[in-house]
Amino acid sequence: MSAESSNLSNIEHRAVIKYFVKKGKTPKEIFEDMVSVLQESAPSYTMVKKWARSFQQERENCEDDPRPGRLVTVVTEENVRKIEKFVLADRRIKLWQIAEELQISKKRVGEMIHEHMNMRKISARWVPKMQTPFDKQRRLQTSKDFLELVGDNIDEICDRIVTVDETWVRQYDPESKQESMQWTKKGERPPKKFKVQKSASKLMATIFWDSEAVY
Repeated sequence: MSAESSNLSNIEHRAVIKYFVKKGKTPKEIFEDMVSVLQESAPSYTMVKKWARSFQQERENCEDDPRPGRLVTVVTEENVRKIEKFVLADRRIKLWQIAEELQISKKRVGEMIHEHMNMRKISARWVPKMQTPFDKQRRLQTSKDFLELVGDNIDEICDRIVTVDETWVRQYDPESKQESMQWTKKGERPPKKFKVQKSASKLMATIFWDSEAVY
């Protein structure tokens, strides 16, 4: 075979590799056969291995994969809104989780969060106890409903109320600062969280109290 006739295109090289893969040859055997015929114009062993692996995974197309679209097709107002919705629903959500949901790269997700939403991820501050905004609003509304219900008998009613709370006390490792990191907008206060210590065992703590004492 002349040097001129042995100069195959990339797609023709891949077609040859595909043919040999279907015959059951290994990448090394394919490479040696192609070098013996094509000599200096044969593809590299790395390229032969790459395409042989693709064809072994049932790829049929010998052409290059389409190039990714322009950045503008990914960084859109719609995607920014979707990402913001995910972040506001879960301040600890990971970039890869958003990327999987929207089928875009982690790099683009991070770019939209940092540059378009002006948010960053920081660690939480330790506080004795905290409630979500929903918890606070629910408690406020419940208190208002209660005051409206009892009217002028507030003192008498309060003396008859017994409150109970319970919690599991168990052995576990407190959440690390890294694990507590949350997305926040520039200028927002850092998030808060419970100060938790390790416990020696697991038990259910049930506490009752009224206007006189804790039991």
